[in-house]
Amino acid sequence: MTDVMADSPENAFSGAFSGVEMGGAPQYAGARPVLSGARAPGGAAFEGFLRSGAVIEMKSFTGVSGDAGGYAVPREIDAQVDATLRAISPIRGIANVVKVGSAGYRKLVTTGGTPSGWAAEADARPGTNTPVFAEIAPPMGELYANPSASQAMLDDALFDVEGWLAGEIAMEFARAEGAAFVGGSGTARPRGFLQAPTAATADGVRAFGTLQYLASGAAGDFASNPQDRLIDLVQSLRGPYRQNGTWVMNSATLARIRKFKTSDGAFLWTPGLSAGQPATLLGYPVVEAEDMPDIAAGAFAIAFGDFRSGYLIAERSETAILRDPYSNKPFVNFYATKRVGGCVSNSEAIKLLKFSAS
Repeated sequence: MTDVMADSPENAFSGAFSGVEMGGAPQYAGARPVLSGARAPGGAAFEGFLRSGAVIEMKSFTGVSGDAGGYAVPREIDAQVDATLRAISPIRGIANVVKVGSAGYRKLVTTGGTPSGWAAEADARPGTNTPVFAEIAPPMGELYANPSASQAMLDDALFDVEGWLAGEIAMEFARAEGAAFVGGSGTARPRGFLQAPTAATADGVRAFGTLQYLASGAAGDFASNPQDRLIDLVQSLRGPYRQNGTWVMNSATLARIRKFKTSDGAFLWTPGLSAGQPATLLGYPVVEAEDMPDIAAGAFAIAFGDFRSGYLIAERSETAILRDPYSNKPFVNFYATKRVGGCVSNSEAIKLLKFSAS
């Protein structure tokens, strides 16, 4: 009876899972290694897309079809790019940045308050004028970067593909943005604040959109008592804007300014008292923008103003990226694009110092 039970097919099948010697070594069906294709993904879907082109999750922000290859980068990379831009592009850090959904962004600005009047208790109240509006439409352009890497480097398991991609795009975008926000022509790119019309007339007299400048007193240099010119530039800005005023100049101009002293020998420049605190000039922070021109005849080398009120940056919130492993073999190109626009939104909030006699 015992031999019959042992020879039955059911017991033979059971023995295969209990550890039957086959070929001299015990084999267990349940201990077979899982096929690599059946392993659960580790959550790095975008990294797998960058390495091999295989996708697990697709998030299309631009609405293009999947075979075109345009997929938006995930939230982690996009956030890292924006943080790096704020650190590198100085104008972005002090300007008014808004997120838009299309290139047709418009903003209304009132060029004058609502007039009012005084009246006694029984006096008539005649009508007053209504405010005057002006429309702001920042010129938009498509900012792009096209870094590449060899497929062999992308296959390296120890290589931080996402960090490299974010850093390359951020550096290129920051360089192009910094130049456009200062001196951009406004054609397929932002219009820089130095490209706005300028005049020496005061607020309330100039046309809307025209920046006021003050002359340094000498062509291509400061006149005598240069600190007086800087004080005049600060005081030319109205009080509500002056509270948030910021100096903008390049490092060469800043080197000249840092050497200025008052009549009693005190420096106009005050270094930051603690880490993270900006240095100040006449009590206002200084931002170094290398795209500002050097001191030269007729150059607007120094700007002062409330850029949060005076300059508007409009941008799409997402960055689109296209992976192209075919055009430049054996390299893989990563074509990233982002739409950015900018222009002066309030011409009374920014003042310029022109290095000229008048």
